Amino acid sequence: MTMAASDSLARPARPHLPVLLACVLAVPLALAPMVVHDAFWLQILFNVLMFGALGAAWNLVGGFLGRISFGHGFFLGLGAYTTMLLLDAHVSPLLGIAVGGAAAALVAWLIAAPTLRLSGHYFAMLTIGLLQIGLLAVTNLSWAGGASGLSAPIGNQPWMLLFRDHVPYDVIAVALALLTYLVTHVSAHSRMGFYWRAISGDEAAARSLGVAAQRYKLAAFALSAALTGVWGGFFALYVGFIDPGSMFSLSLSVRIVLVAILGGSASLYGPWLGALALVPVAELTRAYWGGSSSGADVLVYGLVILLVTLFLPGGLLKLRRRDGAAGS
Repeated sequence: MTMAASDSLARPARPHLPVLLACVLAVPLALAPMVVHDAFWLQILFNVLMFGALGAAWNLVGGFLGRISFGHGFFLGLGAYTTMLLLDAHVSPLLGIAVGGAAAALVAWLIAAPTLRLSGHYFAMLTIGLLQIGLLAVTNLSWAGGASGLSAPIGNQPWMLLFRDHVPYDVIAVALALLTYLVTHVSAHSRMGFYWRAISGDEAAARSLGVAAQRYKLAAFALSAALTGVWGGFFALYVGFIDPGSMFSLSLSVRIVLVAILGGSASLYGPWLGALALVPVAELTRAYWGGSSSGADVLVYGLVILLVTLFLPGGLLKLRRRDGAAGS
């Protein structure tokens, strides 16, 4: 396969149309917090944006590269703790969030170098181990708050990203979600993205054609971790409090994976669609039944996952493909 052929496959016929649509969609989403005043629905909007972005970041590794990671909560927690510790040192989160993303990328690069040679369940188990190491390490570090966690100061200091009202956080979340989509869009449609797909399909064949597989796998993992770390820092400011159990949670990592897989992995739109379908169901069932002892909220949440897994193994995007095939 020639380089020109690979470039043509890496670029969509109308590469700017999805970007334009995303920018247009961001406008009403940014205006929604100023019109909708119900805190519950604003919380759902924020969670859809965050988990869609986290699923899109995970998708660079789990979808395009084909390496299933259950440890992305580690990078989320690393970004959150880095931002909060720098905030305690009176460093603006405008810098702290970027440093948290860079720290996550650096750690991912160092960890991935010896581990990305693994694949399948071996790599998945390793990422779970990474998450548990992060949980134990932070719990036993007194200067990082230990088991008690860290709290953000209460105030209205925009230059420190501290607001008494959640509306500014929701608007920033829309901008950050748009930025996440743009980064993943450009990466997936670049030559690097084409090589990720080639490595996922047949790494040995890709290497035989001259693809520097290890370099591109490291790039995918570092970029995915950086985006996750940035969201971890922003999320820490949004909730105002973090602790090891909430940030280095296996269930949180699994939820990130589910959003991407249920929507349709190896697709730019799948994680966002998965978040749009999964997050409201989770939040509504928790709101209506979460306070009871019956566990009905968990039952409904699990039932949705089971049905989609059984009947739509390719994710929700498979519905669109079926409709397209039926209409052709």
